[in-house]
Amino acid sequence: MKIQFAPTDLPLTRRLQMASVLQWVFSFLGLAPCCIMMFFVLMFTRFWLISVLYACWFFVDWETPSKGGRRFHFLCHLRVWDYMRDYFPVKLVKTADLDPGKNYILGFHPHGVLVAGAFINFCTYATGFRKLFPGLDSFLLMLPLWFRAPFFRDYIMMAGLIPSDKESASYLLRRQGGGNAVVIAVGGAPEALDARPGAFNILLANKKGFVKLAMEHGAHLVPVFSFGENELFDQVGNPRGTCLRWIQDKLQSIMGISLPLFHARGIFQYSFGIIPYRKPINTVVGQPIRVEKNEKPTEEELDALHQLYTEELSQLFEEHKGKYGVPENQHLSFV
Repeated sequence: MKIQFAPTDLPLTRRLQMASVLQWVFSFLGLAPCCIMMFFVLMFTRFWLISVLYACWFFVDWETPSKGGRRFHFLCHLRVWDYMRDYFPVKLVKTADLDPGKNYILGFHPHGVLVAGAFINFCTYATGFRKLFPGLDSFLLMLPLWFRAPFFRDYIMMAGLIPSDKESASYLLRRQGGGNAVVIAVGGAPEALDARPGAFNILLANKKGFVKLAMEHGAHLVPVFSFGENELFDQVGNPRGTCLRWIQDKLQSIMGISLPLFHARGIFQYSFGIIPYRKPINTVVGQPIRVEKNEKPTEEELDALHQLYTEELSQLFEEHKGKYGVPENQHLSFV
């Protein structure tokens, strides 16, 4: 394999963009294990008191992630996120106003490998979410597993991440006065196994839990499609029915996280590595779907709203695909 190296005379701005993405990839893939290891290693050093005190704090603070978390606005404003935004670049596109007096569930599609678009748009202020939708606070749902990792849980809460369970989402959606936007990557970890360039498979056909949640709380549904999300990484071929896919599905069902074998570019060369490609991400926020509160919806009511959401998402894709390089004959495939 011929290795294509990056030029040595790149401007400082591009190097800072690379550094920002590198720290983000490390945060997603390596920071949690490092934090867990540090917690236990400190127990056997003269700094053992740090781990003991943190364990006490962990116990006292156990329910915070499921009660809105603990966002630090200064962290969301850091310049590092501007550099990360410009690396791809990432753009947030508004198609309609969202009333800040209401609560919303934003369905994010597709999941991609590392949900880069969702993180930049809804966990940082780099793309102007708070300016485009004044009065709304966004909260991105993440696997509950990560909120059990010492130290790491505090870091991700500072960015507005909360556990992806019903209790955590319901806490925000039942707040009086509105102003909360709960962002759910509907396809979840299983959809990441199909994330590759040119893929438009959306795991939605049997995903009705978020629709039921919206009905129970009267939260309006908003479809969101992130054009370019699947273009950031290549992935080792894993068609359904193959041995590799069987192993990945089995591990996902056991651990709750998927393990896509992805690759892209490196730090100083463009031929291999786990740094995402520089591909534009355009995240389009669709029109809100009005939802009336119904604490005990029937199966028919649930199916009807789910169908409406699917149609609105499909329409959103069709209306905007031409602007972002998607062929006219390409349509979403719901599985």
